[in-house]
Amino acid sequence: MDKTTTGWLNGFLGVLIFSGSLPATRAAVMDFDPVFLTVARAAIAGVLAACLLVVFRQPKPTRTDLVSLAIVAFGVVLGFPLLTALALKHVTSAHSIVFVGLLPLATAVFGVLRGGEHPRPAFWLFSCLGSALVAGFALTQGFSASPVGDLLMLAAIIVCGLGYAEGASLSRRLGGWQVICWALVLSLPVMLGIGLFTTAPAIAMINRSAWAGLAYVSVFSMLIGFVFWYRGLALGGVAGVGQLQLLQPFFGLALAAALLQEPVSGAMLAVTGAIVLCVAGAKKFAK
Repeated sequence: MDKTTTGWLNGFLGVLIFSGSLPATRAAVMDFDPVFLTVARAAIAGVLAACLLVVFRQPKPTRTDLVSLAIVAFGVVLGFPLLTALALKHVTSAHSIVFVGLLPLATAVFGVLRGGEHPRPAFWLFSCLGSALVAGFALTQGFSASPVGDLLMLAAIIVCGLGYAEGASLSRRLGGWQVICWALVLSLPVMLGIGLFTTAPAIAMINRSAWAGLAYVSVFSMLIGFVFWYRGLALGGVAGVGQLQLLQPFFGLALAAALLQEPVSGAMLAVTGAIVLCVAGAKKFAK
């Protein structure tokens, strides 16, 4: 199997794992406080990441890599998990997954800003159209009833796109799985510090579904998914493999319906499909 094919396969596995993140987070925040959930998932993954780095005797990143690692940690270790956990206190995971359709575009935009590329005007046309579809869907679904949830999801997509793009660039120097491991280790002291000011819920009051959600987002969403994802980006290319995120909303909607019995309306599917087409068009005219 050649390097490109291996990259696409790893990227697909990463997207498949990430697709369960929002439904698992939704299940977890039913009993866990969003801040506690963010700290707990990052701390658990951070300890596992530190063990991996020690076992495989990975060299420490250079000082020039620390800034990029801090950006990755801010985007995917702290920002996206916390913002989505807060958002899911206000909206369902099925509703939030529609916003994930913008994630490939956010990643591409930050890739353009960081890489100095010059997309054609049609790229920005598709970009604005996709954003308008998301805003229109939020309005038709009762934006005034939960503006906080939708705004938090938009903020989550922005910081996650930044973390993805920065991590993809850094993975060429450090390696795919090493990037997320070092980002988790770098953020571990901060997470433990925040944990001192959060209150853990009583164990007896936590349902099995919440425990399962915490376990999934800690081990799979926070660590294993990124091992495949960043390796896929490094081997197959950011522009190509990054578009596999277009499949994530569909996988996520299916999981939300199957595991949480959340309603998935025809409008959700239609908007998600339209967003996928917009992002695909933007990708076509990105160069």
